[in-house]
Amino acid sequence: MNTVGQIERKTQDRVVALFHHTLGYEYLGDWAERSDNANIEQELLRSWLTKQGVDATLITRALFELTKVAADASKSLYDRNKMVYELLRYGVRVKPEVGENTQTVWLIDWKNPENNHFALAEEVTVLGAGAKASTKRPDVVLYVNGIALAVLELKRSRTAVNQGIRQNLDNQKPEFIQPFFSTVQLVMAGNDTQGMRYGTIQTREKYFLTWKEDSPVENPLDRHLQQVCCWR
Repeated sequence: MNTVGQIERKTQDRVVALFHHTLGYEYLGDWAERSDNANIEQELLRSWLTKQGVDATLITRALFELTKVAADASKSLYDRNKMVYELLRYGVRVKPEVGENTQTVWLIDWKNPENNHFALAEEVTVLGAGAKASTKRPDVVLYVNGIALAVLELKRSRTAVNQGIRQNLDNQKPEFIQPFFSTVQLVMAGNDTQGMRYGTIQTREKYFLTWKEDSPVENPLDRHLQQVCCWR
């Protein structure tokens, strides 16, 4: 019997429940067997933009620009991620038609956080970047308006958080699922004894941080996740 798997499963179940019930994220499901998992879930993003009253043509053009930037294999992961961040932060500038005025399509509502769609999926199977690249399955992926902005690897209490950090770093290599991280702004790893540590893409292991703030929540993992991932 694989008790290690059972222990990690219990932690993951609790963390998923924490995001769903305490932090208000929609649970999208277990995506281990779901095909075509992506860092930009276009139907979710399109649906959210439609609810914001964005014209369908502008939505299509904005999705095209975002996807083009995120998937630009001619650039490094760092450069792709930086360009995606700029689109997230400052919006996507597109024209409805040739000759018409440029308009800004906002992918995130920064002024009204509660207006965004916060969601998570677990066991997100991501195909390797190429024929020789290996498939990987991040434990938890957080999406905002259908865009994967955070990845969380969970370990059992007796397994150091560093292993989760190294796993995230390995996943960002070309031989694994590097393209998936072009939209990811927060890379996290945690367990129930050490709590959660976080960084950005390609942050070296020794530079991962721990959130330091007083809280009545006793479990360090739950405490850190609530402090870092709370939007309301």
